[in-house]
Amino acid sequence: MFDFIKNLLFGTKQREAEAAQLTKVEQQAKEITFKANEEALRIKQEAQKTLAEALELEKKLASKEEQYTEKEQFFTKEKQQIERDKQGLNDIKKDLEEKRDTVLQKLEKIAQLTKDQARNLLLQGWEEKLKTDIAKRIKQSEEEIKQVADEKAKQILIDAMRYGATDYVAEYTLSVVHIPSDEYKGRIIGKEGRNIRAFEIATGVDVDLEEEGVIKLSSFDAVRREVARVALERLIKDGRIQPARIEEIVLKTREEIEKVIFKAGEELAHKVGVFNLPAEITQLLGKFKYRYSYGQNMIIHTLEETRIGVALAHELNSDVNVVKLGCLLHDIGKVIDTKEGSHIDLGVELAKKYRFPQKVIDCIASHHEDTPFTSIEGIIVYIADAVSGGRPGARHEDLEEYLKRIKTIEDVAKSKKGVREAYALQAGRELRVIVKPDEVADEDTTVLATKIKQELEEKFEVFPGQIKITVIREFRTEERTKI
Repeated sequence: MFDFIKNLLFGTKQREAEAAQLTKVEQQAKEITFKANEEALRIKQEAQKTLAEALELEKKLASKEEQYTEKEQFFTKEKQQIERDKQGLNDIKKDLEEKRDTVLQKLEKIAQLTKDQARNLLLQGWEEKLKTDIAKRIKQSEEEIKQVADEKAKQILIDAMRYGATDYVAEYTLSVVHIPSDEYKGRIIGKEGRNIRAFEIATGVDVDLEEEGVIKLSSFDAVRREVARVALERLIKDGRIQPARIEEIVLKTREEIEKVIFKAGEELAHKVGVFNLPAEITQLLGKFKYRYSYGQNMIIHTLEETRIGVALAHELNSDVNVVKLGCLLHDIGKVIDTKEGSHIDLGVELAKKYRFPQKVIDCIASHHEDTPFTSIEGIIVYIADAVSGGRPGARHEDLEEYLKRIKTIEDVAKSKKGVREAYALQAGRELRVIVKPDEVADEDTTVLATKIKQELEEKFEVFPGQIKITVIREFRTEERTKI
């Protein structure tokens, strides 16, 4: 009985749970159905909206197509009208050409002349009529142009030369050093003449002690002479005159003179208005301070020529900068002593090395008319050089040949193996050759002197007097203490 009641109660509870579960499932089914209906409604509304937009777009496209059709028809009509107008113009042109040919044929029949014959006849008539008048006017114009050109050229040159007025500096080959008393001459000569010999070897100048109260230094090389003068003055002031001290002072003086030369080149360039030149060119320009061309100092000549050239360039409206550089560098080859060749070739080579403008290089190349002029600037440089060098008083006796002879004599000796230095003294009548003792032995000096003599005799078939050749070989050993 108890078990029956228990089973009955348990079955009731199970049915209640199943009924509750069924109710829950039905509720979920209703919710899903509601959401599905809502989604279907939304999709239907969107489809209706899209269909309405598509219909509207179709209407717009139909409207645009109708407009394009109308415009196409309009342009077609316009094109047809243009073609008709063009055809009408061609017909009119053809008709005019036919009428012109008809008129020309009638004129040719009347005059018995072709068109070309008529034109030539007309021109010949006017040419004969105006020939005399034209000739008179041409001749009159030529005379006026010549007269004006001559006057203008004279005026330009006069104005340019006025700018080039400079002081004249005479050339000397002798420097004089005043001494406090003649007893200094004995100290300068030294024991057995070793001091004066060391001084002449170190400087390359000839020392003359004959005149009272002064010592004369002779050399055609102005730089050597200046080094010797300054060094001798310092030795006299210092009082310690001996070979080692002489070489020390000469070396130091030579270095200082190099600085003076550079400063002179810089000042020359600045005076003519040229700046920032390469150091090598500035150094070479400074050598103009001690260089002369036919007795005319080259710094003075360069300043004068540049002023004349710049004035001419302004008058003729040419390139002033090219003329300025051409005048400044035209003679720079004269102070290049490290290479063989004419001063024009050496100057052109240097200008090319530093990439100066081609017009400047052409000015250097043509300033002696060695090459044809390529520009008006080259002609101006040539004229300025000729005016500066050719004016009365600018130059005197020819010393160029002396300088060439001295250089040739020294170069013959320097070309020999083992030669350290060579100096031509007494206007080239004496040649002193200093050899390297570690390369030339005592017995070789005689052979070397003979070879130099033979080569000089071949180079100078005619020479005023004799050339004395002295080969000097001096061996020294030096040591210094630690203290």
